[in-house]
Amino acid sequence: MHNLTIPDYNKITVTEATSLQNNLKGRLLLTTGTANITTIAGADISHNKYEETVYAGIVILSYPGMALISYSLIQSTTKFPYIPGYLGFREVPALLQAWQQIPVKPNVVVLDGQGITHPRRMGIASHFGLLAETAAIGCAKNMLFGEYPALGNEKFSYSPITKYNELLGYALRTKAGVKPVFISPGHKISVEDSLTIMTNCVKKHRIPEPTRLAHDYVNLLRTGKLSAGFHKVDIQESLF
Repeated sequence: MHNLTIPDYNKITVTEATSLQNNLKGRLLLTTGTANITTIAGADISHNKYEETVYAGIVILSYPGMALISYSLIQSTTKFPYIPGYLGFREVPALLQAWQQIPVKPNVVVLDGQGITHPRRMGIASHFGLLAETAAIGCAKNMLFGEYPALGNEKFSYSPITKYNELLGYALRTKAGVKPVFISPGHKISVEDSLTIMTNCVKKHRIPEPTRLAHDYVNLLRTGKLSAGFHKVDIQESLF
């Protein structure tokens, strides 16, 4: 275990949250610990910014085939407010509940958000990866921290994200002429391997398959079309 004393996020102040982020970032490992990746998960949350109910989903796919294997869904509550830069405190507890339902853990988890491309290096992918003790990658739809030079318009062009001369991640164009996504390691994965892995997760959509499917499935929970719990999937009956 990580030997951390984690406070109740429903009772933590922003000052305490900042201190915890600064403490946690020193524990991050930015080297790849998994040599042979055969399964990859996508994790996402659905919630209204100002409501306490949150819906969390983790989908597990084959890698690099991207066939859906199983999914874990949770409905939970949180009292931590919606504050940019602190989304882990609002979202990670529910994601950890979904994680705990999964009997055989995937090799890597991709989260819809930042990894180390964060002012304190503690985006949601870093936060989740540390507490779940798993390899994690952030795949964000928008930039939060760092700069990158212009990248080509063609699919799979990429550009390094840096801050203070440190390589933090990559902007990756997943469709020709479409806004890139922003890839950064969360925990137990290197910057370079994060890019390679996420490139292998791209199909025909802007959002790579793990987080795209996680988003779809968590919204099916939210709208009552799927039930909470852990579910195995007949690959021939995949919903998407």
